[in-house]
Amino acid sequence: MEQAPPPGSFFDDHTEPLDQRIASGLAKIGLALKHQSSQAAGERGLSPTQGQILATLLTTGPMRPSALAARLALRLPGVSESARTLVEKELVEKLVDPDDARATLLALTARGRREAKRAAGWPDFLATAVEALEPDEQATFYRGLLKMIRTLQEREQIPVSRMCLGCTHFRANAHPGEPSPHHCALVDAPLANDQLRLDCADQVPAAPELAASNWDALTRAR
Repeated sequence: MEQAPPPGSFFDDHTEPLDQRIASGLAKIGLALKHQSSQAAGERGLSPTQGQILATLLTTGPMRPSALAARLALRLPGVSESARTLVEKELVEKLVDPDDARATLLALTARGRREAKRAAGWPDFLATAVEALEPDEQATFYRGLLKMIRTLQEREQIPVSRMCLGCTHFRANAHPGEPSPHHCALVDAPLANDQLRLDCADQVPAAPELAASNWDALTRAR
């Protein structure tokens, strides 16, 4: 009598590798983000790029068009065209850069600031989905997310953001074995894995050697 195959063997042979399934899941989330962004911006009479510009200027303050394009990983002509429309809508104004009178800064108007706050709030739908994860699941997911972002930055596939990992003040795994194993030299305080920042206004880019050392230490930390 022929023996039945061991449980699970069929799916062991007919299931994509886990990394591919994770990538597929992230792609679905990406589609949801794109859809929600387009819908939210469209309801306000803005393009997705215009909404991104408003939300970014709300966070960063006035920026040069070239710096804004780099931060959003968009081409400068497209950002300039969207900014021109925002100026016409009186949501953005052009200022003279105090560091270089020949350069222009893009800044929010009072009306633009109100609109930017609405534009910045559209990803809240995703936060409600994250709330479905248990606290330990959120911490593990966030740690993995940091590693993915760092890898994509190293490959120059997304713009370098103001993360703790790339900051001269950050010391990864400075307190091994502690609940908060990392350290911020700027405020002289320990940091837990789930407290690492993806976008810190006080970040100072670290030398490549320090950034690499921090990355290695974070990878080893548990």
